[in-house]
Amino acid sequence: MTHAPRLPLAVGLPMAVASGLAIPVQGRINGALGARLGDGIAAAVVSFSTGLIVMVIVSLLAPRGRAGLARILPALRERRFPPYYALAGGIGAFFVFAQSFTVGLLGIALFTVATVTGQTLSGLLVDRLGIGPAGKKSVTGIRVIGCILTIAAVSWAVSPRFAGGIAGAAGAGAAGAGAADPTALLLPIILPVLAGFLMSFQQAMNGTATMHYGTPIAATLVNFIAGTCVLWVAWSVKVAVAGPANPLPGEWWYYLGGPMGCVFIGLGALLVRSLGVLVTGLGMIAGQLLGSLGLDLLVPTPGTVVQAATVLGTLLTLAAIVVATLPWPRGALRR
Repeated sequence: MTHAPRLPLAVGLPMAVASGLAIPVQGRINGALGARLGDGIAAAVVSFSTGLIVMVIVSLLAPRGRAGLARILPALRERRFPPYYALAGGIGAFFVFAQSFTVGLLGIALFTVATVTGQTLSGLLVDRLGIGPAGKKSVTGIRVIGCILTIAAVSWAVSPRFAGGIAGAAGAGAAGAGAADPTALLLPIILPVLAGFLMSFQQAMNGTATMHYGTPIAATLVNFIAGTCVLWVAWSVKVAVAGPANPLPGEWWYYLGGPMGCVFIGLGALLVRSLGVLVTGLGMIAGQLLGSLGLDLLVPTPGTVVQAATVLGTLLTLAAIVVATLPWPRGALRR
């Protein structure tokens, strides 16, 4: 096993924030591709397949990539970690499925809050159980407060979009059932919460695999292999039932979603050993909000208006991460 040096918090946390910046860019690209194809699952297949191609090229050309590639099968054969860790990429595929299935019903705001809630809660659990390579981390009062502040801050930051998303969901429910039915949104809300909850386990599995492969390149490659296989099966079933999607577009930028995924999956696998799952997740959430704010300011979609709540909620998210990660005095609000 190759032991890479742990990164200090002052280096690792900004890297986590930077990796989170790629998430909204990927979401914008995949959303546009899904609209162009008329098929969200097909867009996810394209995204994962292009990401897999990128990782295969990197693994073959980079010296560390080739070294990691040679360690994958021995690590799995010798069971240096639970073999099902190699299926962590299926969690990413499930996240994309939840996104394509529920965003149209819930709106992007409610989807974001649901996934962040699940990811933040499971980050505490995964660190407490010591599943990731950073080992066990106590559930202190400070960390709990930081998690609560994060969920509240994200809710505030996306609150200007709630009205449109919920109104659209209510309208869709009324059109389909003749009357608003609150239980109709139960499953669409549970799916993104579960997807976010599983993301922390994915990061922990990837981080553990990275320690044994010696590089996050190999862990990211295995993720894309598993995720791509799951999505191709799902898309094949969809085609058999409902027929194929529209033809692939010719514009090159539609195919950048996969490479964006390579960035935040690879960096996440690298950082969880140094930061732990919770702090890595919080940093990526902050980057996600900052990236979304930057997109709305620089490349707004039609009808986008940046309001004060979005800016202030994003700043509060950064403050919540400071609360959760600073080295507070020993025993401060313990448990």
